[in-house]
Amino acid sequence: MIKRIDPSGLDLKEQLVKVNRVSKVVKGGKRMSFSALVVVGDGHGVVGVGIGKANEVSEAIRKGSEEAKKALVRIPIMGHTIPHEVNYVFGSSRVILKPAASGTGVIAGGAVRTVVELCGITDVITKCLGSNNAINVVYATVKGLSSIMNADVVARRRGKTVEELVGRRNAELLAQSAMPVPVTETEAEAE
Repeated sequence: MIKRIDPSGLDLKEQLVKVNRVSKVVKGGKRMSFSALVVVGDGHGVVGVGIGKANEVSEAIRKGSEEAKKALVRIPIMGHTIPHEVNYVFGSSRVILKPAASGTGVIAGGAVRTVVELCGITDVITKCLGSNNAINVVYATVKGLSSIMNADVVARRRGKTVEELVGRRNAELLAQSAMPVPVTETEAEAE
């Protein structure tokens, strides 16, 4: 079970990814409303995404922002990039995220770029395959980033140290950028 992150102590920035005009057919004609896709993040590995729907754009954005703050996830970052390659499918959208050398920058399209930048990742290479629907691409990116394995957890599972797993230099980068992961109850019982 993923622990919920409290947004009150974080300095969250929000960014609108897409506003969509949607309609519902009723007896008297069409009823128009707006849906807004909003991403929030603190720039230090915490990011969330939400969709709001209302009769006015500003209200839809507010609702999307509130939903995004309820769905925050912590992403393990190694220096300025991600620890390993991620390939995630959501709906018919497929997102590939690859770590990049320092100074590469964010090589990504609009929807993925927003998520990655708000997460605090500055060097990454991405590719979207299949559908480029902004909603599916954003959800695929967030779920893919949240599926990244933390080096502490992997090393603990394998009975090794982080240094043995990723090398001394990368272990130092991880120690500087990541918060230590607490031992879960199931891992404590396994030991």
